[in-house]
Amino acid sequence: MKLWQTTATACTLALSLNAPLAAQEGPGPAEKDELTLGFIKLTDMAPLAIAYEKGFFEDEGLYVTLEAQANWKVLLDRVISGELDGAHMLAGQPIGASLGIGTQADIITAFSMDLNGNAITVANQVWSTMKPHLEHDIAGKPLHPISASALRPVLEQYQQDGKSLNLSMVFPVSSHNYELRYWLAAGGIHPGYYAPHQGDNSGQRQAEVLLSVTPPPQMPATLEAGTIAGYSVGEPWNQQAVRKKIGVPVITNHDIWPHNPEKVFGVSQAWTEQHPNTHLRLLKALLRAAHWLDRDDNTNRKEAVEILSQPYYVGADQQVIAASMTGSFEYESGDVRPAPDFNVFFRHDATYPWYSDAIWFMTQMRRWGQIAEPKSDDWYLEQARRIYRPDIYVQAANALIAEGRLSADDFPGLKQRDGFRPVTSAFIDGATFDGRKPNDYIDQFAIGLTGDTRL
Repeated sequence: MKLWQTTATACTLALSLNAPLAAQEGPGPAEKDELTLGFIKLTDMAPLAIAYEKGFFEDEGLYVTLEAQANWKVLLDRVISGELDGAHMLAGQPIGASLGIGTQADIITAFSMDLNGNAITVANQVWSTMKPHLEHDIAGKPLHPISASALRPVLEQYQQDGKSLNLSMVFPVSSHNYELRYWLAAGGIHPGYYAPHQGDNSGQRQAEVLLSVTPPPQMPATLEAGTIAGYSVGEPWNQQAVRKKIGVPVITNHDIWPHNPEKVFGVSQAWTEQHPNTHLRLLKALLRAAHWLDRDDNTNRKEAVEILSQPYYVGADQQVIAASMTGSFEYESGDVRPAPDFNVFFRHDATYPWYSDAIWFMTQMRRWGQIAEPKSDDWYLEQARRIYRPDIYVQAANALIAEGRLSADDFPGLKQRDGFRPVTSAFIDGATFDGRKPNDYIDQFAIGLTGDTRL
């Protein structure tokens, strides 16, 4: 692993969320300049790899070592223990940890690493049962998005054979878990509840299908072995199933919720309090990397694929990574469709840590029982404000603008933001989400905990 060294400039942690995008003093010298950052071998760790390879960390006076981690739990535990200074995290991990879902710890994020980037893949045998129940276009290709209702015949066959339909995701508070559950429930299939207050963390109570955890790089092999019938994961592990001819991606998370939040850069609350300038410098480097990845209509993606294919990053074949990273996505073998926004790193305000994103994750935690009791709308906002930190993000953006590395035009309307995305009904089930009214959103669902319901 290389180490990057750099120079510096200044800023305080006192800018408000609504501070204007004007020239500001940059961050002061880094309190700690030798850093170890963790990641999981997925395409969306790209901002870390690019910041490293392009010398953006070096420009900030930071010596950075990037370390691949075995799984999401190990990664989180090492951030908590201080073995890692920060890490590529599931967007739900800082929330889950801060709420005590699993491990209890104060973790925050001031940077969203990407939007979209996931898919749900099923084994060939499952696909062959689903396919006759789908609508097709005049060329004979399935019409997308594909509803989970097409899984019903598969589920019935499994039940007749006395077997469980087992599907996998990467972690209990991952977007993959909530997207898989959302897709299943939208198709009328119950994915099960968590009941931690009753000692049941399986997530399988009242479930019609059984969901379990598998580390992302192990998913294709686990599918091939027949242990699971499908999975929800980030790239390149869906395209790997196509390449190995063992499975078919049936839906991307962009089709479940367009431009949904995926990964974040997470640090402990104690760490950022001790190293505020270091944190800002890391964010500046990551913002530049994200901008580089999306610049000029993704013109740099081919080079990014070459970098990510190296064994110490993602370590997958370049063709497999490029299959989703360069503007297209392959479903069943040969069915390649345009997907210009499958991976988004900077466009569509991808890097901004929206309060409403944090609140959406908490609505799903409530819906499936990880938050066992009903909470007020004010409670959701209070938690979002302490975990997602756009105030810190604004400082890093302002510093880059003041230095001329990025322009104010790269951050349209930032000074008007209040931390909430616009109200949307773009979900696969047509539900309307207003981050200011989480309980109204939760109460729309036919499957899941609503209102005052408790298990």
